[in-house]
Amino acid sequence: MEQHNNSSLLKNYNRLPVEFVKGEGSFLFDANGKKYLDFLSGIAVTSFGHAHPHITKAVHDQVDKIWHTSNLFEISLQEKVAQKLTDQSKLSKVFFCNSGTEANEAAIKFARKFGKGKSTIITALGGFHGRTMGSLSASAQYKLWQGFFPLTPGFTHVPYNDIDAINDSINEDTVAIMIEPIQGENGVIVPSADYLKKLRAICDANNLLLIVDEVQTGLGRTGKYFAYQWAEIQPDIITLAKGIANGLPLGAVICSEKVADAIQPGDHGSTFGGNPVALVAALAVSELLTEDILEKIQKLGDALISRIKNLQLEKVIDVRGCGLMVGIELDASINVKDFMKELLENGVVTGTSGNNTLRLLPPFVINQKEIDLFLLTLNKVVDKFRQAEVKQLQSRQVGTIILK
Repeated sequence: MEQHNNSSLLKNYNRLPVEFVKGEGSFLFDANGKKYLDFLSGIAVTSFGHAHPHITKAVHDQVDKIWHTSNLFEISLQEKVAQKLTDQSKLSKVFFCNSGTEANEAAIKFARKFGKGKSTIITALGGFHGRTMGSLSASAQYKLWQGFFPLTPGFTHVPYNDIDAINDSINEDTVAIMIEPIQGENGVIVPSADYLKKLRAICDANNLLLIVDEVQTGLGRTGKYFAYQWAEIQPDIITLAKGIANGLPLGAVICSEKVADAIQPGDHGSTFGGNPVALVAALAVSELLTEDILEKIQKLGDALISRIKNLQLEKVIDVRGCGLMVGIELDASINVKDFMKELLENGVVTGTSGNNTLRLLPPFVINQKEIDLFLLTLNKVVDKFRQAEVKQLQSRQVGTIILK
């Protein structure tokens, strides 16, 4: 559905002219009945696909009971979901909010309260932590800052995957390091295998908190419950959202006992955070996120990356990722947004990230047949762009001959 000039909607999105009205498993259907393979999952949100029966039933049952009360009162569902998260993370306490940016705002506040006067947080260039002023200031992407100065002070930005730069940036005011295990919005950038371990060691040596932003990578996306678990470390604070409730608005901050002890009643809050309807969806997701599913995600992700590489497609520079979080970097001669639109035209939903990277975030319920369909369509679209380039080159050559 096109957004016309007389639309009442703010023009802060460049919306594609497609309206999805129904979803089933790994597929979406538009208003005209066209079927699309969903390899984006609402940007890593609908991890268990669309209309999953277990999640759908839980939400329907809760809607019939109660939608909202307030965090002024006990909400037992919060305790149940929090217990799941602390069991998996080995941390102690959970705060619920509505989104990833809110989770990161809370993490920033919690770290500064813990610091007792220390306030500087080190983050990585190219990182993305949200769009509200604190999380935006933590997100070291200059293009996101334009028009919004002055930023919130108290952040030092260093190159991603650069341990020396971290060490050189620590001073007496540093309280924490805030990092993504994989940079999703910057092109699915995977750091060296020992990066997080070295960050943990630096934090331990300097009495700093390690904040791991798992908003996109968490809840199974990489084949572990949390992506930092690949490095076998223990963060002090974890932030979550996106896939936590399979499409309903929910975010969470999980923190260690020492951080939790710094937070007192009145220090932070959220009107809608931990809403019962979102929480039952989150509980259903946690019940589905078994060791078998995590193993499946690892195997499917490895197979997907391997098979894309084996296609040896022209114009594909690199294929990288972990689990079902994959980036396909394209040659500069192809505009990745045009490539994404062509895939959409051919019935496959994907996304973009970084300078020229196609981003794949398929749901955990995909199967080999659906991966085959994606690869067939990918090959078709690459070939179309290659043929268009050949025709363009031939046209230039003919034009040069005529001029001569």
